[in-house]
Amino acid sequence: MSQTKAALRQQSKETRSLLSPAEIAENSRIIRQRLLDLLNGFDTVMVYAAKTPEVETKDLIADLNRRGVRVVVPIIERETASLRLSYLPDPAVLRPSTFNVPEPIGHELPARPADIEAVVIPMLAFDAAGNRLGYGAGYYDRFLCRYPHLQRIGIAFSCQRTESIPADENDVKMDCIVTETGITRYNRRGITENYK
Repeated sequence: MSQTKAALRQQSKETRSLLSPAEIAENSRIIRQRLLDLLNGFDTVMVYAAKTPEVETKDLIADLNRRGVRVVVPIIERETASLRLSYLPDPAVLRPSTFNVPEPIGHELPARPADIEAVVIPMLAFDAAGNRLGYGAGYYDRFLCRYPHLQRIGIAFSCQRTESIPADENDVKMDCIVTETGITRYNRRGITENYK
């Protein structure tokens, strides 16, 4: 199974690499607008800080902050293979850190997972059943298993959709997947609804 996942990761990275910077910017803008509508009414939201060529999230973070939403970003702890959380009132403090992921190192404002209502998660690939393929280290899956109350929102470009992702008991499905082409909601019993 892991070999299949490795092949899917490589294929998805190659597909995503074909997007031009202009396409990434425009698709990210559309996804941001969909997310702002989806997150309306939430008080505290965890959002990953994007690295190129992921769906860009800096403008989303700034927009949520302007709206009065408390934004939390994850900080990767390699030693414990876990995520540490920090509030991010100002995206300007983000600097490339572990795995080149932007993090607020030196400007941390510790946050509690219990206070978070929804989490926006990067995806390398996804399928129609709500399965997500990440980068392979399992940071998000472990975090989401520990905090099942979180609304799980995966975001990616539509070109990253694949027919099927092999999932095991450690893989956490998304409650919602957002791309530039629409929003798909899943309830935890496997029923889907599509929104354009």
